[in-house]
Amino acid sequence: MNLRHLMFFRELAHTQHMAQAAENLGISQPSLSYAIKKLEMELNVPLFEPDGRNIKLTPLGKIYLEYINESLNSLNHGNLLIKQLTNPDEGHVNLGFTYTLGQRLVPEILSNFKKVKNNQNISFTLGQSNSASLLRDLYDEKYDIVFSSHIDQIGDQSADSIFAYQKLVEQEIVLSVPTNHPLATQKHILLKDLTQYPMIIFSQSSGLRPLIDKILKQAPGKPKIAYQVEEDHTIAGFVEYGLGIALIPNLTQLNNKKIILRHVEDNLLRSCPRSMIFDILLCKKRV
Repeated sequence: MNLRHLMFFRELAHTQHMAQAAENLGISQPSLSYAIKKLEMELNVPLFEPDGRNIKLTPLGKIYLEYINESLNSLNHGNLLIKQLTNPDEGHVNLGFTYTLGQRLVPEILSNFKKVKNNQNISFTLGQSNSASLLRDLYDEKYDIVFSSHIDQIGDQSADSIFAYQKLVEQEIVLSVPTNHPLATQKHILLKDLTQYPMIIFSQSSGLRPLIDKILKQAPGKPKIAYQVEEDHTIAGFVEYGLGIALIPNLTQLNNKKIILRHVEDNLLRSCPRSMIFDILLCKKRV
C-alpha cells in the first residue's frame, strides 16, 4: 500500500468507471487495475464489485472510502499549510510580547510591517505575558518569536544557549516618583535616597526583577518594599497615587504630568549595559 494507490482508489470510487478513472489519473487501465488489486490483497477484502458495464464500491469499500477521504484531505491541508509557512509572502506568525509593549512598540512594528506590499497575506496570533512566561512558551513552541527582556536562565538551562536574541530597543532604568514627592525636586538622586521611602518593585516573575535587585544591592541599607507588581504601567499607577517610588524603564508612554522620572547618579552599574539598561529583545528558539 502506498499513497498513490490510495489516490487511485479514491478516483475510481468517484468515477466508478475504470477507463474514465485511468484517464483522469493519467495512467493506463492495467496500471490502475494492478494498484486496486494490490490494495485489495493487502486489506484482504474486495473494494469494488461489477455493476453492469461499470463497477461500484462494496459495502466495505464505502466504509474504507470515508477514511481515505479524511486522510487525504488532512494530508492535503498539511501540505498547503507547510507551503504557506515556508512562503515568505504568506503564512501565520504566533507573536508574544510583554504587557508594556502593547501600547506602542508592537502596534508600531505591525503597522509598518503591514505597509510592505509582500506582507499583506501574513497573519498574526498575539499573546501577552511577562518575559519569563513568554520565553518558556517560546521554548515549548507556543510562539514563533517574542518581544521580551533578557532572562538568564530557563529552568536549569542558559537562555543564551536556547534562544537567539536581537536587540530592538534600550531603555535606561530610572527612578519614578509622584510629582509632589520630595525626590521630585531634589537636585541629585543617589542610591541612598531610594531606601528612605516605600518602594513598588517588580515581582519575582518579571524579567526585570534581577536587574532591579542588582541596582538596589548597591544602596546602603535595605529597600522598604511596599508592593510587588508584575507590569510596568501598574507600577506607574501605584507611584502616581503615592503608594511608593519605583525603578522602572524610561517609558516614553508615561504621563509626565503625574510622574517624574529621575536618573540615579551614583549607580556604578551604569557603565555595564546588561546591568543598567533594560533591553527589549526579539527572541526566537535556536534550531
